[in-house]
Amino acid sequence: MSVILITGASRGIGFEFAKQYKDRGDTVIAVCRKSNASLDQLGVEVVTGIDVTNAEDISKLKIALNGRTIDILINNAGIFLNESLDDMNFDTIIEQFKVNSVGPLRVTHGLLDCLIKGSKVGIVSSRMGSVEDNTSGSHYGYRMSKGAVNSAGKSLSNDLEPQGIAVALLHPGYVRTEMTGGAGEINADQSAKGLIKILDKLNVSNTGRFWHTNGSSLSW
Repeated sequence: MSVILITGASRGIGFEFAKQYKDRGDTVIAVCRKSNASLDQLGVEVVTGIDVTNAEDISKLKIALNGRTIDILINNAGIFLNESLDDMNFDTIIEQFKVNSVGPLRVTHGLLDCLIKGSKVGIVSSRMGSVEDNTSGSHYGYRMSKGAVNSAGKSLSNDLEPQGIAVALLHPGYVRTEMTGGAGEINADQSAKGLIKILDKLNVSNTGRFWHTNGSSLSW
């Protein structure tokens, strides 16, 4: 039985991570800004009031953990706000950087003392952060923020490898969630199932790679 900590666990893929890990017998710590009935009824530990952009909140989260070891840390919290060249909004671009790029780094850095040899860090990124895969433009803040978190995750993989801690960047697929307005190609449960398989196989020999939920590697 492993201890799994998931940010952004109140809905979508984060909720499905919590549900599937709980169903297989792991200890789940579901972290979110605000809980809901579905999460409260799931039967996992819920830590609320945590904004991944706030340093004080991360300190509160560490206190709540009370020295426990985390086997798998899943940085899932994220936002999607769309901008185009004809409809630009630099404030929303910056907001996405705070949540999608700096947030996972802030959480991982703040919980380093809870990670040990054999621990794993998953960062939910997006194929939209791939420079090579960008053939349609637009979505400036989301693309840029996910490209930035890919870079952060790669650096973390190099820095944490000597400690025996592995890191994976994870593309969940085009998932039907609130974030996508219900549009998508797969459901959240299918996405989480594929990402859990990747995390199960993650170790220092394959650390620092960018994975699709279907198990294939993605280009940066």
